[in-house]
Amino acid sequence: MKSSKTKGILGLLLLLAAVGLFGFLGYDTMDDIKLGLDLAGGVSITYRAVEENPSAEDMSDTIYKLQQRVQNYSTEAEVYQEGTNRINIDIPGVSDANAILEELGKPGSLVFTDEDGQVILTGDQVSSAKAGIVDQNGQQSFVVSLTFTEEGTKAFADATTANVGKRIAIIYDNMVYSNPVVREPITAGQCQIDGMTNYDEAENLAATIRIGSLSLELEELRSNVVGAKLGQEAISTSLKAGAIGFAIVAVFMIVVYLIPGVAAVLALALYVGLILIMLSAFDVTLTLPGIAGIILSVGMAVDANVIIFTRIKEEIGHGQTVKSAIKTGFAKALSAIVDGNVTTLIAAAVLYFRGSGTVKGFATTLAIGIVLSMVTALFITKGALYALYALGFESPKFYGTKKEGKIINFLGKKNLCFIISIVVIGAGWAGMAINNGQTGRVLNYGMDFTGGTSTNVTFNEDMSLEDISSKVVPVVSNITGDADVQTQKVAGTNEVIIKTKTLSVEQRQQLENDLVENFGIEAEKITAESISGAVSAEMKRDAIWAVSIATVLMLLYIWFRFKDIKFAASAILALIHDVLVVLTFYAVAKWSVGSTFIACMLTIVGYSINATIVIFDRIRENLALRTSNKQSLKDVVNASITQTFTRSINTSMTTFIMVVVLFILGVSSIREFALPLMVGIVCGTYSSVCVTGALWYLMTTWKKKKV
Repeated sequence: MKSSKTKGILGLLLLLAAVGLFGFLGYDTMDDIKLGLDLAGGVSITYRAVEENPSAEDMSDTIYKLQQRVQNYSTEAEVYQEGTNRINIDIPGVSDANAILEELGKPGSLVFTDEDGQVILTGDQVSSAKAGIVDQNGQQSFVVSLTFTEEGTKAFADATTANVGKRIAIIYDNMVYSNPVVREPITAGQCQIDGMTNYDEAENLAATIRIGSLSLELEELRSNVVGAKLGQEAISTSLKAGAIGFAIVAVFMIVVYLIPGVAAVLALALYVGLILIMLSAFDVTLTLPGIAGIILSVGMAVDANVIIFTRIKEEIGHGQTVKSAIKTGFAKALSAIVDGNVTTLIAAAVLYFRGSGTVKGFATTLAIGIVLSMVTALFITKGALYALYALGFESPKFYGTKKEGKIINFLGKKNLCFIISIVVIGAGWAGMAINNGQTGRVLNYGMDFTGGTSTNVTFNEDMSLEDISSKVVPVVSNITGDADVQTQKVAGTNEVIIKTKTLSVEQRQQLENDLVENFGIEAEKITAESISGAVSAEMKRDAIWAVSIATVLMLLYIWFRFKDIKFAASAILALIHDVLVVLTFYAVAKWSVGSTFIACMLTIVGYSINATIVIFDRIRENLALRTSNKQSLKDVVNASITQTFTRSINTSMTTFIMVVVLFILGVSSIREFALPLMVGIVCGTYSSVCVTGALWYLMTTWKKKKV
C-alpha cells in the first residue's frame, strides 16, 4: 500500500510538473505564434495588370494561381481583385514588404520565340520550374528545368521539330535568358534554361517563372505593412474568454465527475500548453478560423474525458471495484473516442490538402488539436487517475455511480422531431427565397464573398486601433447600415483602410462629407475604389470539393468500422440536417456570410459527426449483447441513446460555455462567428439524440419490411 501511495505521489508530482512546464512554455511561446492579418497585421501588396483592359476570366485565373503561390508564406494569405485591373495580396504574419516582394518575384511574361520573333510557347503552358545544378564539360552550370503542360508539350515538340538547326529564344520579362540551337526535336515535355551565374539566381528565376505562368503580366503598384483588422483588443478578449471559459469548464468537470474531473482538468491544462507549443513549432499562422479549430478540438478533448468517466460510473454501478472500473471504462470508451477522432481527422486532412486559404488554416489547427486531445485523454488522464487512486482516493464515492435507469422512449417522438426539423429547414428555404426576391441574393453575403468599397483615409493625426474602432467605425456604419466594417491601419503612417459593402456614389460622397466634418480631414486625402470578394470562385469551389470528398471518406470509414452502410448513411444525413438548420438561421436572421462562414460550417460538421459516432458506438455494442437479453431493435436504440444522453448534454454544455464566453467578451467580428456556432452546437446535440438514431432505426426496419 505504501509503495502504491508513493508511486501515486510521484506520478501526480510529475504530472503537475509537466502541466506547469508546458503551461509556462506555452505562455512563453505565445509571442512566437504567427498571427494572421486579421489578428496581428502583415504585408499588403497591390499589383496592376500591364494589359489595360484584362478579361474577367484572365483576372480570375491569375488571382487563383497567385493564391496558390502565396500560401508558401502563409495558409491564411488572401488574394482579391481591386477595381478592374488590380490584384491585392494580404500576407499575414510578416512585416518586411521588400523581402516578400523579392522572394515572391516580379510577375512577368515568359515566352519562347523562333528566329523570326514568332511566339511558339507562352508561360501558361509551363507546369513547373525548378532550379538545379548540372555538370557541363566538367564544370557546374546553374539551370532552371521546365516541365510543360500537355498542350505545351505538343506545341514545343512541333516547334523544335520545325526548327532543327535554328535557335529558339527563351525570354522572360523582355530579357533573353537562353538562346540555344535546336539539335533535335524535343518531345518529352521538358527543357532547361542555362546561363545563370549562381544557384540563387537560378532559384529566383524559377520562382518568378512560376508566377510567369499567370494569365496576365503584372506590375507592382504599391506595398504596405498593415495593422491588424481585429487588433490587440480581439486577441486580449479572446485570451480572457478562453481563460474564463476554461475555468468554468474545470469547475463543472470537478463538480460533476469528482476525482476523475480533477484528472481531466490536469490533462486539459497540459493539452492547452501543448497546443500552443505545437502551433509555434509547426509555424502555423493563427487566425479567427484557426481559433475555431482549437475550440472544436477543446470540445472533443472534453468529450473524450466525459465518455471515459461515464463508462467508469457505469462499471462501478455494475458492482466492479474502482480500479477495475477505471481499466474497463477506458477500454470500453476507446472505440468511440478513436472512431470519433479519426472521422474528424479524415475531414481535417482532406480540407488541408484540397482546401485553400482560411479552410486550410482551420484544418491545420483542428488536426493538431485532435491528435493532442486524443493523446491527453487516453494517456494523461489515465495516468492522473491512477495516480490519484494510488494516493488513497479509492472509495466509489470519489468517482460517482451510474446505475441502469428508466429507458427514455426517444423513438416514440421521432415523427415529432422529423416534423420540427422539416419545418425549420423549410423556413430556411422560404427565408432564402424571400431574401432573393428582396435583394437578389439568397443570403446576406459579406464583403469576403461579394466584394465592396475600399476607402483610404489619411487622418491628420495617428489614430489608435481603439480610436478607429470607437470613433471611425460608427460613422461608417451609420452610412452603410451594416456592422460589417473592416479597418486596417497602415503601419508607420496616419493612413487607415476602411472596407465596407459596395457603396453607391451618394453613399461615398456622404462618407467623405462625414469624415471631413467629424475629423477635419482634407477631402483630397480620401480615396475610394471597388474591391472584389476575397473568397474567390475558385476558393469556394475548392471548399465545396473538400467538404464533398471529406463527406464521402467519412461515410466509407463509418461503413468500414460499423460494417453497416446504414450507420454511415444516417450519420451523413444528420450532418446535412445540421448544416441546413444553421443555414436557416443565416437566412432568417440575415447574419452576414463572410470568410468565417466557411470555418463555422466546418466546425459544425466536425462537432456533429463526433456526437453521432458516440451514439452509434453504443448501438453497436448493445446489438452484440442483444442475443442474450432479447431486446427489441427499438429498445436497443432507445437504451443506447439513454445511456449516452448524459454525455451528450455534458459535452455540449462545456463546449457551449466556451463559445458563450467568447461571444460575450469578444469583439464584433468574433461575435459574428460565435453566434452561429452556438446554434450549431445546440443543433448537433439535438440531431445526434433525436434524429440520427431514429434515421438508422427506420432504415433498418424498412429493409426488413421490404423483405
